[in-house]
Amino acid sequence: MAQVKAVLFDLDDTLYDHRYSSRNGLKVLKKKYKCFKNIDIDILELEYLKLLNEIHLSKVLTGLYTIDEARSLRYKRFFSKFGVDAGSDEITHARELYSTAYKASRRAVQGSKNLLDILKTKVKLGIVSNNYGEEQKAKIKSCGFESYFDVIVTSVEVGVTKPSPEIFFLALEKIDCLPEETVMVGDSWESDVKGAQNAGIRPIWFNRYGFDCPEFNSTVAEIKSLTPAEKVKKLILFV
Repeated sequence: MAQVKAVLFDLDDTLYDHRYSSRNGLKVLKKKYKCFKNIDIDILELEYLKLLNEIHLSKVLTGLYTIDEARSLRYKRFFSKFGVDAGSDEITHARELYSTAYKASRRAVQGSKNLLDILKTKVKLGIVSNNYGEEQKAKIKSCGFESYFDVIVTSVEVGVTKPSPEIFFLALEKIDCLPEETVMVGDSWESDVKGAQNAGIRPIWFNRYGFDCPEFNSTVAEIKSLTPAEKVKKLILFV
C-alpha cells in the first residue's frame, strides 16, 4: 500500500457543523411563521434538506438556476409544503432570517481543528465540496481553517459534482498526488465514499449520526467522531 501523501475532506457536516447552523436557522423560521409553529423541528429539517438536495444538486450545480434563483424557489416550495403560498417579500424576509441565524451559529465539528493540526504536519490537505467557493470559504474562515488547505475544489466552480470521479481527479491534479496516495474523509456515503471509490481513492466514512447504510461493508473504514485525533490520524495514515 502506497504511503498517504494527501487527505481530502468534505466540508459540510465533516469539518464544518452545517446541521447545527441549519437547525438554528429553521428554529428562527419556526418561531416566526405560524405554518411552522406546530411542526417538529426534525420534520422541518427533513423537508428543508430534501428541497436543498433536489434544487441545489439538480438546478444550481448543473447551471440551470443561479444561487439566488434556487434559494427563492427552495423557500417558495418550503412554505408551500406547509400550506402557504408565500409572496416574494415573505420569501425574501424568511431567507434573511434563516441566513442571519445560520451565520451566527457557524462552528467547526468537534475535534476537527485538532485533527487538522496533526495532519497538516504530515500530509497535504484539501477540500472537495458539492457547493460553491464563496460560501465554503466563508465557513472555512469562520472556523479558523484558512491556513490548513492546499486545495479547495467546489462543484459550482468546476462544473462537476460528487460522486463523479472527475471532481476528485481535479483535486488530485491540483494537490499533485495519485489516487493510491490519497484518502477521502466525508459524511455522505453516496457523495464521499462512493465518489472516492469511483476515483480509486481510499474512503473513510464519517458516520457522525449513526446512519444505517445497506451498502456498508468491512472494506470501508467508519468513524463516528473526529476524536481522539491521534486514533483517527492512525486510521487515516495507517501508522
